[in-house]
Amino acid sequence: MSGVSILTVSVEDGEQRLDRWLKRQFPMVTQGAVEKMCRTGQIRVDGGRVKASTHVVPGNVVRVPPMPTSEAPPRPPETGISISDERMIQDAVLWKDEHIIVLNKPPGLPSQGGSGQGERHVDGLAEALKFGYKDKPKLVHRLDKDTSGVLMLARTDRVARALSETLRHHAARKIYWAVVAGVPNPRQGSIKYGLMKAPGRGRMGEGEKMVCVHPNQMAEHPDAKRAQTDFFTLWFLGTRMSWMALEPVTGRTHQLRAHMAEIGHPIFGDGKYGGSAQENMGDGWGAQAGGDVSRKLHLHARSLTIQHPITKEVITFTAPLPEHMARTWKLLDWKEGDVPADPFVRSK
Repeated sequence: MSGVSILTVSVEDGEQRLDRWLKRQFPMVTQGAVEKMCRTGQIRVDGGRVKASTHVVPGNVVRVPPMPTSEAPPRPPETGISISDERMIQDAVLWKDEHIIVLNKPPGLPSQGGSGQGERHVDGLAEALKFGYKDKPKLVHRLDKDTSGVLMLARTDRVARALSETLRHHAARKIYWAVVAGVPNPRQGSIKYGLMKAPGRGRMGEGEKMVCVHPNQMAEHPDAKRAQTDFFTLWFLGTRMSWMALEPVTGRTHQLRAHMAEIGHPIFGDGKYGGSAQENMGDGWGAQAGGDVSRKLHLHARSLTIQHPITKEVITFTAPLPEHMARTWKLLDWKEGDVPADPFVRSK
């Protein structure tokens, strides 16, 4: 542990949240420790008490109490979570209050454990998201392992029940961003194919894939469930690829991925539904773009609009793009601010 320090925010640091600035100065400190030191007045900015979310600007003088160094022991063993995983999941927090926690889930991290998912998943890492509460927060919905974006957890059983009820009755609005092969025609509309599990289990993913069923054939497939995805083309590059907004009106497994592939416009990087070896040459098919575009899945839960279970305020949570999708946006010169946050309000 080092002694008390008086640090000045530099011009290079710019304006940013106090907790993020501190963790850059002291990488071993945890989010929970920062919040506790702010709450108890151990950390002060220009002599005043602050919160972890307070923004600091160049010239601010920050009083910092003794902080852990690189020689500090690992986190308490009872959680079984590594320091790097703790930091990763805490840095993913978009919103936190006494009732809910909202994450920007990284791609490649499963929501829950299960067959083939291993032990590292959001539900397991939620031990690092207690922030002073006795129990870890609880998942109220899920995202596919390779899908990034807004993921909500409840901090109490009461709130978990309320949020689950809201989601079950489709009272929340979810908007996803995706890059797909080709350009849909028409540019906006609804996909209403039913979905059912593929029969059998095999090397190619049978039994883990969903099969689309035409609405007129639903009666012939009693296991099929009705599904609807609304889509809106936000931008496109020639005939080769499109930036899509997707709204799942229903919430079926792999719904967006299966629906977009069914209409001939699979999501980039989707080896399960788009064919990992197929390169899109502008004919409206192929899950890869080639060149410098990442081969990772380009599907991101961009926003979630929901009524807060306690305050009843309607809140929209928005998640920044993951690194591989941000690189694609930069490569294609697509700007997030050039498109409507909710195109479906205008199109309906």
